[in-house]
Amino acid sequence: MPSRTRLFVPLVALAAGAALLLVSGCAAWRIGQAADLARKSTPFQQSPAEATVSLLIVGDSTGVGTGASSPEASLAGLLGRAYPRLRIDNRARDGATFADVLRQFEGAQRHDLVLIQAGGNDVIRLRSDEDVRADIDRATALARERSDRVVLMPAGNVGNAPFFFPPASWLMTDRARRLHGFVRESATRHGAVVVNLFKERADDPFAQTPGLNAVDGLHPSDAGYRVWRDELLAQSGWAALLTAAR
Repeated sequence: MPSRTRLFVPLVALAAGAALLLVSGCAAWRIGQAADLARKSTPFQQSPAEATVSLLIVGDSTGVGTGASSPEASLAGLLGRAYPRLRIDNRARDGATFADVLRQFEGAQRHDLVLIQAGGNDVIRLRSDEDVRADIDRATALARERSDRVVLMPAGNVGNAPFFFPPASWLMTDRARRLHGFVRESATRHGAVVVNLFKERADDPFAQTPGLNAVDGLHPSDAGYRVWRDELLAQSGWAALLTAAR
């Protein structure tokens, strides 16, 4: 029993310390703003009668478009406006982790494109590396069963978000860096593509340009989602295929 106690106390202290880092780094009003934006967010979808390309989006609030002024200003909405013959089935949900993404792959319907936008909640909620790595790999495998063209696009360097302050921001950056490594491993294993949004603070436009962040300091703004759209089109290799949906 004494040996168990010696192990248990450090674990409790570690958990309490992590919670303290998060609480100390996040102002209460920002938490309220994030919750308010999530309540107002709606995932953009469209089903044109003469669709030529189909896109499935799964993921978290970044897939929903939380932080944008309207669904049309989200990443999905920007794609829909640019490609009116693109069918978009958007199953992303606020608060989803990669474990939740697994449940968004309902049915066996195939799509021309699959976009996975997740990872931020896995970072923020301090989920274990082993669980996150396994869930990312399962999600990528499920996506590949539904499309030959799969893109994983996790949020960038979460620690650079204005939502966090040191030392919590340092912890978030370290965790985000590891998550992006797991994403790259899974993409290589399953033949998927990664759109890399992770940058160190000095090179991160979201850290250098406040207007790219929504009022909560955590999600992208309209301008931020436009940056993400440009990165998606530049890195995914989808641009040529999407021209058929104009």
